Amino acid sequence: QVQLVESGGGLVQAGGSLRLSCAASGRTFSVYAMGWFRQAPGKERQFVGAETWSGGTRYYEDSVKGRFTISRDNAKNTVNLQMNSLKPEDTAVYYCAALRRVVVPPTSKYDIWGQGTQVTVSS
Repeated sequence: QVQLVESGGGLVQAGGSLRLSCAASGRTFSVYAMGWFRQAPGKERQFVGAETWSGGTRYYEDSVKGRFTISRDNAKNTVNLQMNSLKPEDTAVYYCAALRRVVVPPTSKYDIWGQGTQVTVSS
């Protein structure tokens, strides 16, 4: 099994930055991709971005391209989401997730989820 523990998040003013981290443990060799999703109140969970575990190919949802960056620390089995130029519409609970099957692009069918962390952007 794979376990995911998120950290980061919080309250920031519009235009500011936040960094989320997701530490993976357990059977990480079974992971094809690590992704970030978000869910705002009253809305469905939305794909934000992902990186394939072995090849390092990155994918981003259009509204975050150029503002959000996924990076990985292999030594720590950690995936980070650097969020810059934050907007009030970025306010949501952000989830880290692991995908254990080959899905191209890796934007859905994730089966392991972190607990979620709140990101609030004030105007």
